[in-house]
Amino acid sequence: MTIRNLEVVGKRKYFLGFSGFLVAVSITLVIVLGLKPGIDLEGGTEWQIAFQKSGVTSQEIRSVIQGANISNKDVLVQQEGDGSFTVRAHTLSEAEHQMLVHALDQKIGTVNEKNYSSIGPSVGAELRTNAIWAIGAVLFGISLFIAYAFRKVSEPVKSWKYGVVTLLTLVHDVSIPTGLLAVLGAWKGIEIDTNFIVALLVVMGFSVHDTIVVFDRIRENLLLQRGKKIALGEVINYSIRETFARSVNTSFTLFLVLVALLFFGPSSLFYFVLTILVGTIFGTYSSIFVASPLLFMWQKKQ
Repeated sequence: MTIRNLEVVGKRKYFLGFSGFLVAVSITLVIVLGLKPGIDLEGGTEWQIAFQKSGVTSQEIRSVIQGANISNKDVLVQQEGDGSFTVRAHTLSEAEHQMLVHALDQKIGTVNEKNYSSIGPSVGAELRTNAIWAIGAVLFGISLFIAYAFRKVSEPVKSWKYGVVTLLTLVHDVSIPTGLLAVLGAWKGIEIDTNFIVALLVVMGFSVHDTIVVFDRIRENLLLQRGKKIALGEVINYSIRETFARSVNTSFTLFLVLVALLFFGPSSLFYFVLTILVGTIFGTYSSIFVASPLLFMWQKKQ
């Protein structure tokens, strides 16, 4: 199939069915597996350490920490690309912190503390609440803006319908990366932190920009064809063909940058970049194959 005969509206059931399946699976994964909140959303301690001794393993550090006389035994130890280790645990007191330093010094070797930060449970809960409100406010604000921007288009599609369809596509775009993080959390212990929230906001911003380009072309063609007996589906298909190359090329440029960061960037940003990469792929898909067919189906029912 070439761009000239690209048929999106006619095959909308396949595209929407595929998206609906992915969203349903993602939501199910989040409900069943849950999301593991990081210390900045739940409260806790993050400690980055390094050793002069070579050959130290994460399991060795975890064994020393769990053998120490501290109240919290549930710790996560992750080795970074530079050879250091990141230790995450629930909130540690200063006495427990010094006790762990002494234990590691005695059983493994001299500890070099690169970073130590602790966030209380109340601060973590506040950040988590603010993050949820931020995502909700962005979704609602974008929908209102698009409804206002398209206010001069009254026939055959009401302007507020553009806003609602955009909201639905954004839910599609953020639910799939969230489902992926639920799987990675259960499989590899990956935690959800403020970086993940920022990644979702980036995905929403990029996706809505792509969707607006397609919708704006539909609006222009509707105005040009006003008074003529041309089916809405035909106008939508024509508009998608006109913007298809632009949407794919723009997304592909970002895709190349994200892949480079994924493989050659710092390991601490790996899952942040992965979230944006997955969101970008499905955000581009939704802008072309989900948003416009939804708009057509809604209007067709009217």
